[in-house]
Amino acid sequence: MKRTKVIDALKRTDFGSEITVKGWVRSKRGSKGIFFIALNDGSTIKNVQIVGEDQNFDEEVVKLITTGACLSVTGVLVESPAAGQSSEIQAREIEVLGPCDNTYPLQKKGASWEYLRTVAHMRPRTNTFGAILRIRHNMAMAIHTYFHEHGFYYFHTPLITASDCEGAGNMFQVTTKNLYDLKKDDEGKIDYSDDFFGEQVALTVSGQLEGELGATALGQIYTFGPTFRAENSNTPRHLAEFWMIEPEMAFYDKQDLMDLEEDFIKYCVRWALDNCRDDLEFLNKMVDKTLLERLEGVLKEDFVRLPYTEGIEILQEAIRQGKKFEFPCQWGDDLASEHERYLVEEHFKKPVIMTDYPKEIKAFYMKMNEDGRTMQGTDVLFPQIGEIIGGSVREESYEKLMAEIDRRGMETEKLQWYLDTRRWGSCPHAGFGLGFERLILFVTGMQNIRDVIPFPRTPKNCMF
Repeated sequence: MKRTKVIDALKRTDFGSEITVKGWVRSKRGSKGIFFIALNDGSTIKNVQIVGEDQNFDEEVVKLITTGACLSVTGVLVESPAAGQSSEIQAREIEVLGPCDNTYPLQKKGASWEYLRTVAHMRPRTNTFGAILRIRHNMAMAIHTYFHEHGFYYFHTPLITASDCEGAGNMFQVTTKNLYDLKKDDEGKIDYSDDFFGEQVALTVSGQLEGELGATALGQIYTFGPTFRAENSNTPRHLAEFWMIEPEMAFYDKQDLMDLEEDFIKYCVRWALDNCRDDLEFLNKMVDKTLLERLEGVLKEDFVRLPYTEGIEILQEAIRQGKKFEFPCQWGDDLASEHERYLVEEHFKKPVIMTDYPKEIKAFYMKMNEDGRTMQGTDVLFPQIGEIIGGSVREESYEKLMAEIDRRGMETEKLQWYLDTRRWGSCPHAGFGLGFERLILFVTGMQNIRDVIPFPRTPKNCMF
């Protein structure tokens, strides 16, 4: 008989029909010769209950029905007398497709997040991580759908690059050279002429620079792919490998950019509420009891548009009133997460788009304001997260961009292709970057970014 997914089985009302379901045992209990199995196949947070009588099944088969085992069950769909479920299956045939011994790491008892990270190859089978991964899928679908509906083109940027978009140097080098026998030049520097690409290259930290090229050809594009940062940050907000969404738009100014940032992220939150309700209700109950209220609150409020200078004044006034921060917040400082969250969660109590940052703490490619001190950055700050989007208007003037590069002492050789866009038909343009995992953190209510990606890559950890 053809298999029915659990999500579809739970919707059926044709009681008395024969049905086959397949999945993994979440739990099994027994009473007076009757056993009850909670079976889940990953299609929904909800389990289907299987009811069987011991006398109808081989004793050895019943013994193999343990937590984690994979089963195929054929039986009769009946209306359930139990509260909280509309239907169940009275089993007639049970086949153990994959038995599971008593070393299975996901027993019915609760497990800590830390422990589950050590068994990341198994944790997708838990209710919590099944919900997170289904939401992650839906957020990816929301992103592609939003940009497609708004006339953007999906643009693939390279994972291997010779340029450092962020200028921080925290990149993973890619080489085919024998690290035990490195060829060096007369000055003792490594000679990359015999390497695969003939020069020093690394995994990308961002697709932005290449994305800007796409925008100057197609008008508006977006990237959605993995990025890599060799930053030794062991925090709940950092990963070494993560996914980024980076739209770039020709002919956008700062106002256009902020409007897009707000509309886009509200669309994603609305998609989650419309398409992931069962999973969100589960996470609201088990992980964060304010999750649904917070998500719905984002849709109700207009985001605050706040210049950096005004933000600093608000923070300094809070300090004068007795608020304690771990890190300083003078004009010119790069705000810490605690400062961003204070503005969002305590002062305004709604998301904030902070603009016009000091030039010293922002990237070289941002457009300078007329004051010569600040740049047209537009960072979206969210409750629980802090910065969730980092964006800016890009400097379109070749002369101004070169002056900033020179001021910072940057090498232009590997950026010449990027500078060419400012010499040949330059145009006003803007863009932003959204860390996908930070979006998932917000939408799921999880507290650690390592728990919203299937296989986290962090310092000293590359398991699975």
